[in-house]
Amino acid sequence: MTDHSLHIVADAHIWGVQEAFANLPGYKVKLDALESGEITPETVNRADVLLTRSATQVNAGLLKGSNVRFAATATIGDDHYDKLWLDSQGIIWATAAGSSTDSVIEYMLAVLLELHRRGLIELNQVRMGIIGAGRIGGKLAMLCQEMGLQVLLNDPPRQRNEAGELFLPLSDLLHKSDILSLHTPFIADGDDCTYHVLNADSLSEFQGRGIINAARGSCLDNDALLAWLEADDRRWAVLDCWEHEPDISMALLQHRQVVIATPHIAGHSLDGKAANTQYIYNALCDYLKVPGQWRMEQILPKVTSENIEVASLYQAIHELYPIQDDDVQLRTACAFKDQRRHYPVRRAWQHYRIHVDQSWVIQNELSQVMHMLKQHVLKK
Repeated sequence: MTDHSLHIVADAHIWGVQEAFANLPGYKVKLDALESGEITPETVNRADVLLTRSATQVNAGLLKGSNVRFAATATIGDDHYDKLWLDSQGIIWATAAGSSTDSVIEYMLAVLLELHRRGLIELNQVRMGIIGAGRIGGKLAMLCQEMGLQVLLNDPPRQRNEAGELFLPLSDLLHKSDILSLHTPFIADGDDCTYHVLNADSLSEFQGRGIINAARGSCLDNDALLAWLEADDRRWAVLDCWEHEPDISMALLQHRQVVIATPHIAGHSLDGKAANTQYIYNALCDYLKVPGQWRMEQILPKVTSENIEVASLYQAIHELYPIQDDDVQLRTACAFKDQRRHYPVRRAWQHYRIHVDQSWVIQNELSQVMHMLKQHVLKK
């Protein structure tokens, strides 16, 4: 039986792209792994399949007149895909939605621990308003409750979460929360529009002091945030997502009240990156109607007693997230772009041994981290 030919153009920084896509059952694959800036109408014109990350805008400008019939992004978000146009052209598209859920939640837990360590919050006394209660926000809510936080939720399409907690209208949540954490997808318009869900008007209603954005940059009006911070020096923000990346606001990046600044890396764990690849690999195999033979474990280092990482709770935060923010003047546009590409990639937290009360605990579930926090961190 003769193999069919298949031309794939892929972002070279998709984790394990060569190992996963170079061989597909029943196909002779030509794989062009390119830098995101090299993915242009000319380079994708003859391709059958396009695999991207968030830096590539997939729309008529890129694909009109091309041979591409399947496009997938190795990211949770899909706002860089013109889905209406793709659908109108009969181009099948897919995302890695759900793949980095635990990695983003780990980032949030590390941020909350760091804020507690700095004295900006008391974990068992804070009311945390979560805007967006999907895969990430919903699971984060349950884990934060285990940490002792009081959690308030807003998610317009839904009435109740898995734990049965009532959702609040946004205005009520803004008035009742001490801190806000954004976890919505970016939806440009319509009834569920999340563009600037936090803007000058909504921030004027917010009675708390802290805002965290690990969702999408355009969900938070960065100009309004800057004005909100400057109106009260007790206010603070934690930003992993920024408007207009990578051409972000230097005034906001270097603002001393942006207490933690990271270059959109909340989902960057080896496990999360490998899962991104697994999701789009499975989607392509489904599209081609071939059995998937690649598994992400093939590109992940094996976790053994010899190579398992060891850290204390607070050391783990800094080692997992080496936040370089002691001097805000070191936060520059070049540093943002460089760190986005070269940020240290961690293993998921469950592969760390955490030192607690003279004993070592191997974390298998995020919930175990939370139980440990209740017993240990809140004593600090």
